[in-house]
Amino acid sequence: MATTAQIETAADLRRRAARSRRAVRIWLYIVLLVLFALFLVGGATRLTDSGLSITEWKPIHGVIPPLSEAQWQEELEKYRQIPEYQQINKGMSLDEFKTIFWWEWAHRLLARGVGLAMALPLAFFWLSGRLEGHLKPKLLGLLALGGFQGFVGWWMVSSGLSERVDVSQYRLATHLTLACIIFTAVMWVARGLAPHSQGPAGQGTRRFAGVMALLVLFQIYLGALVAGLDAGMAYNTWPLMDGSLVPGDLFVQQPWWINLFENPKTVQFVHRLGAYVVLIAAFAHAVTAWLALPGSTHARRALVLLGLILVQAGLGITALVLVVPFGWALVHHAFAIVVLGFAVAHWRGTVGPYPVPVGTPA
Repeated sequence: MATTAQIETAADLRRRAARSRRAVRIWLYIVLLVLFALFLVGGATRLTDSGLSITEWKPIHGVIPPLSEAQWQEELEKYRQIPEYQQINKGMSLDEFKTIFWWEWAHRLLARGVGLAMALPLAFFWLSGRLEGHLKPKLLGLLALGGFQGFVGWWMVSSGLSERVDVSQYRLATHLTLACIIFTAVMWVARGLAPHSQGPAGQGTRRFAGVMALLVLFQIYLGALVAGLDAGMAYNTWPLMDGSLVPGDLFVQQPWWINLFENPKTVQFVHRLGAYVVLIAAFAHAVTAWLALPGSTHARRALVLLGLILVQAGLGITALVLVVPFGWALVHHAFAIVVLGFAVAHWRGTVGPYPVPVGTPA
């Protein structure tokens, strides 16, 4: 029979484990906020055509911006050597250059900040024994993926420094999609550490929630292709496009599949179709979740997800018909991340939290 001292010790262990899980969860939510800020600045960097203003990759030294007039002139001279300046921005003044430079510098600084926000607390929680064993490989994997994303970012930028006047839409889409995967993974782990107000949903609801998260992620990938080709500025009517529901000349390039990535009309059309598919799927998910679990937390969140997707569709249409002004385009970009985050959190909620370690209260 357990003694009073043993009972008190067990209670202390349970409280300590619960506090550690909560602290780790809060840390990961902070990482998500920093990632969201990175998405915002990255979107603004793309929309202002600022991504090629820094022509070198200096992971450490690059933290320090130009501090003198001579250093600013040196940076501008490097920019003058690339095709974007020579063909698009020839004659740009130093003040104009500073505007695009600061966007790109802020984007890179935030990216470094995400790395620190991930690495330093991870080391603290690990060394202080506050990390559950199953979290260690997951969090190390996330840290490694973040480091790889830095390389992918430079790989993207380098595509616009020699022959092109902008970055490759293939590499831009890869960079954004990988960022979304990192965001998704952090959300998945954080949400798995949170208390759940309801038990796991049935298999059908869980699978449909997972499909919704993947559809939203794929739609963001399609949006990145649109951004990479500036395809959103080409056809600015809705619901018709080029005067019809299904415009002509969608597959004029050979081989046919190249149009899906390089023909602005086709890329915009596919992004529109993707939006319709996501919206229809969200409606079906909300209905089936409500029929399977009427009045449940899972069903209500499926309805919220449908509402968020409707808002995002409205933002996309507004940005399109206004010919993609900076503000509306940035809101559309940012809200896509909100939709993705909620879709992943909803999916994780249908699966249920991580098992409670031995000695931690349920």
